[in-house]
Amino acid sequence: MAAAYQKLIADGQIEADAAQGAAVAALERLYLALQKYQSGGWLQKIGLKKNTAPQGLYIYGAVGRGKSMLMDLFFALAPIAKKRRVHFHAFMQETHARIHEFRQANPKAGDPMPAVAQAIADEVTLLCFDELQVKDIADASILGRLFALLLEAGIVVVATSNRHPDELYKGGLNRHRFLPFIEFLKQRHDVHELAAERDFRLARLTAAPVWFTPCGPPARKNLDERFDTLTQGVAVAPVTLALKGRSLNVPRAAGGVARMGFDALCVEARGAGDYLVLAGRFHTLVLDNVPLLEPQKKNEAVRFVTLIDALYEAKVKLIASADGLPQKLYPSGDEAFEFERTVSRLMEMQSRDYLALPHISGPIDEAANEATGEMKGEA
Repeated sequence: MAAAYQKLIADGQIEADAAQGAAVAALERLYLALQKYQSGGWLQKIGLKKNTAPQGLYIYGAVGRGKSMLMDLFFALAPIAKKRRVHFHAFMQETHARIHEFRQANPKAGDPMPAVAQAIADEVTLLCFDELQVKDIADASILGRLFALLLEAGIVVVATSNRHPDELYKGGLNRHRFLPFIEFLKQRHDVHELAAERDFRLARLTAAPVWFTPCGPPARKNLDERFDTLTQGVAVAPVTLALKGRSLNVPRAAGGVARMGFDALCVEARGAGDYLVLAGRFHTLVLDNVPLLEPQKKNEAVRFVTLIDALYEAKVKLIASADGLPQKLYPSGDEAFEFERTVSRLMEMQSRDYLALPHISGPIDEAANEATGEMKGEA
């Protein structure tokens, strides 16, 4: 782990940082403990010694300090065959779905949590959570029981968060019932603050423009470079975001950055629910090929307005290629007046003040998620 981090520095992919180095040391200790845990030893193999799972690790700190990058590096190298890295909100959505399915299949079985936890334990030994946060009473109500069962089953958890455990679910409904989970979390995990002074993500975002025009090979090359810079050291892979009754496919994603084309988001029949899920999952969207939104592209313009609203409200950073500057994208048509607000937001989203704002991730508006994917105003 430490050697891999030093290689990234030597190759010029990242800058050396003392706070990141301390986090790497904590991850290295867990890496070595996992090697012993995976191998067990001959006494454990013949049943004379219990193979106790090592303490998990909870890394917290301000945005842009490299938490996700370090966890992804650790995950890639972790000497565990059954492992999974997942955004915490996505994991909780899956868990609620598992609970619902169990209750549907076993209406008289009682508590579903042991069966749900065992199903997860059958799939993984190492769980890496990105952006652990708790804003939903439904999540808060099951986390203590779920984590206790997972750890009892021998699962090792590594999590990143913007908050110290004591700050989780702060101000939430019936928070006093959540406090035992916080204490349990601190007892069973090494809590490490990644206290880097520099916001590396902001530095990379402000190092170059975020709006490239016109579309074409030069703009595509610029977006390629921006995407590569923002996803340093993190493996790029497709992601499927689950919605109620449908899904949204993100062809390229890494480290909280999504890369998509305008057609997939605004020509296909998408709605507010799709955009809210996207905005809640990724802190940055790299968007290719925004066309001039001529009057005959009314539907596309309406969807684009809704997309920008969702990104803006969640403080998602937008890097885009387009066939015109924001104020030239929709010069006339039925939605021209409405589009003026979008122009204003697109201009603000290029400012350093906006780029410095923290991403508002996590649970989405459930009412919007009920949407069928059709936009209001479509012909």
